[in-house]
Amino acid sequence: MMESSDPGALWRPSCSLLALQTRARLLASLRAFFAERNVLEVETPVLAHYAVTDVHISAVEAKMHLGRPDVGEAYWLQTSPEYHMKRLLAAGSGSIYQVFRAFRDGERGARHNPEFSLLEWYRVGFDHLSLMDEVRTLVESLLGPRQWLTLSYRDLFKRFLGLDPVEVSDGILAERAARVSGLTASSLDRDGALDLLLTHVIEPALKELDAVFVHSYPPSQAALARTDRVDGVEVAHRFELYIGGMELCNGYWELTDSAEQARRFSEDNRQRRLRGLPPMSVDPWFMAALQEGLPDCAGVALGLDRLLMLMLQATRLEEVVTFPVARA
Repeated sequence: MMESSDPGALWRPSCSLLALQTRARLLASLRAFFAERNVLEVETPVLAHYAVTDVHISAVEAKMHLGRPDVGEAYWLQTSPEYHMKRLLAAGSGSIYQVFRAFRDGERGARHNPEFSLLEWYRVGFDHLSLMDEVRTLVESLLGPRQWLTLSYRDLFKRFLGLDPVEVSDGILAERAARVSGLTASSLDRDGALDLLLTHVIEPALKELDAVFVHSYPPSQAALARTDRVDGVEVAHRFELYIGGMELCNGYWELTDSAEQARRFSEDNRQRRLRGLPPMSVDPWFMAALQEGLPDCAGVALGLDRLLMLMLQATRLEEVVTFPVARA
C-alpha cells in the first residue's frame, strides 16, 4: 500500500543524518580498499538498449525519443552493470569495480526498493574461492570480525532441512515446498521448490548464525557462472553471503564460453514464454565481447544499502536511503 500522498508528511528524507554520514564514510572506505589493491573504478550506463533475460528479474523500461519526437525507442534501466563491465574486461581493463545505481521492477519491502545501490567488482585471475576471501576481508574491514561458516548448497539443505537437494525426487521436494508456502505441489518445478524452501525455511534459520557463505549451487541456477563436476556432481561455481540471515552478495567464477552463455539465454527465454513473460532480446554487444574473449575472472555484486543496514543495525531499508519509492 502506498504511504500518505500528503507532501507535508513525505518531503523529508526517511533516513537520519547519521545514515547519510555513515554512507559517505562507507563509500570513502570502499574506494580506499580497492585503491590499495589497484582495482580500477569505472562507470557504465544506467540506461541501455538491452536488459537481462533472467526469469526472476524484471527490468524497468524507459522510452527515449532521440531526435525523433514521433518515435519512441525502448531502453532499459539496468538491473546491474554486469554486461557493460564484462565488455570492459574483454577490452583489457584489468580488475575493476563500480558503485552503481540499479533498478528492478516489482521489488519493494523491508529489504527491497526498486532503485538501490550496488557494489560490483571483478578480479582478473581470481576464482570464486579467492573472491570469497576478498569479500570476507572487505566485510570485516567494515563490520568487524565475524564468525564465518562456509557450506555447499547441498550441505546447507542437509543441515537445515534434512534432505539432499541433488538426490531428492521432484515430487518430495515439491510437497515439502508446498507445505511451507501454501502453494500447490503441482504448480512448482524443481528450482521453484528449492527457492521456496531456501527463503521460507533456511534463510530464517540463518538469522541465528553470523556470516554464512553458500557455494556450489545447482547448475540450473548458474546464471552467468561456470559449472564443473565436484565429487561426481555437476555444480555452479557461484556463491552467496548471508549475514544474520540477510543475503548480502552474489558472486560467480565467471563463465567465459560464449556458446554456453547463448544456450542459457535461449533457455531463459523459453522459461519466460512458459511463464507468460515476454522474451527479452539478448545483448549482442555483450555476446560479441564474450566471443572476443573474457579473461579468467570472478565477480560479485554486493548490496550497499543492505551493508549499510548492517553497519547501523537498521531493520528496514528506508532507514538508510534518503527517499524510498513512496517518497521519491
